Amino acid sequence: MLPATAAQANDFPTLDRVLWVHECMREHPDGGHYEMVSKCSCALDRIAGQMSHEQYMAMKTSSDARSIGGERGGYIRANKQEQKVAREFGAIQKAAMKACFIKVD
Repeated sequence: MLPATAAQANDFPTLDRVLWVHECMREHPDGGHYEMVSKCSCALDRIAGQMSHEQYMAMKTSSDARSIGGERGGYIRANKQEQKVAREFGAIQKAAMKACFIKVD
């Protein structure tokens, strides 16, 4: 994945940034509120520096879709391309979190 340009890094809408930070804070409650707001914001800024918002949404959708139950979810879980995208997105998120001192499994 090519690094995002400065304009692309700042094309993430505020709502998507807030939702990602809230999700990050929910999944990593191991710090104080203000500390985790800062760490999770840092991680999203690193992600935004690597891809455009359009790329982010496509990768996040593939990643989130793995949790859909039933036949529809089975199709996505069985799709090799979707699995590759989800793994790549997971690796990008994990690296960003590590760089911002968020404990990851």
